[in-house]
Amino acid sequence: MERKILFLDLDGTLLNDQKEVTPGNRRAIDEALAQGHRVVVTSGRPLKSSLEQAGRLGLAGAGCYVIAYNGAVVCDCAAETVSLRRALNMDDLCRVYGKAEERGVYIQTYDREDVVIEPRCSEENARRYCAVIGVNWRMIRNIRTDLAEPPVKALLIDYRHREPLEDMARWLREEMAGRVDCFFSCPCFLEVVAAGVNKGSAVMELCRQLGTDVRNSVAVGDESNDVSMIRAAGVGVAMANGVPAAKEAADYVTKRDNNHDGIEEVIRRFLL
Repeated sequence: MERKILFLDLDGTLLNDQKEVTPGNRRAIDEALAQGHRVVVTSGRPLKSSLEQAGRLGLAGAGCYVIAYNGAVVCDCAAETVSLRRALNMDDLCRVYGKAEERGVYIQTYDREDVVIEPRCSEENARRYCAVIGVNWRMIRNIRTDLAEPPVKALLIDYRHREPLEDMARWLREEMAGRVDCFFSCPCFLEVVAAGVNKGSAVMELCRQLGTDVRNSVAVGDESNDVSMIRAAGVGVAMANGVPAAKEAADYVTKRDNNHDGIEEVIRRFLL
């Protein structure tokens, strides 16, 4: 039996709408690990949140890995080592911050532990975001002077209207091309990372590190930020509840959604 490596997005894919793993998904993952397949939690969330979620799911032992920040960080869960970290250029980040401030769009970034905001940013948005993903937030005076190192990601948020984020995305693609990349991870989150950083590039890099032919990989996602890994993997899968872009990129679209054991369907079809 050829051992596979399975890359799983969290929200809307592995997790149901209550942020839980369904019993069918749980059983199938346990069977896949028992047969020697590797499982990788692949998320836009911060590393701390991704690792904590992987631990709660029993996906933090041997053969388990985490890709966090939409591909900017790769971590071996069992060894607790980071094998890849690709940061934003600080000048580029400050330029993005300046444009967000000019347009009145909320923006946050991250240090090794927390979400970080500047005084002009909405504390309400920070609280709402952190309550969902289970991390803390703190306020600093200035990202250029008060961060210990350049961060790997910035996130623009608008919980009420998508158009301001669409406007920012257009500006980023026109004015910051080749410097940063941006993509939506849900309708109210616009992710900003260094150019070339995405889940797909992280899939390729982790397969290289593990000596695994990418043709033996399966990647599953539901959102626009999952498209790169769906395309990169040997088998790219979109969830039934996925956005059109994810489904168009996929080799296979599940019949079940994230609330009805969609990952079990994938594992039994492509791994077991």
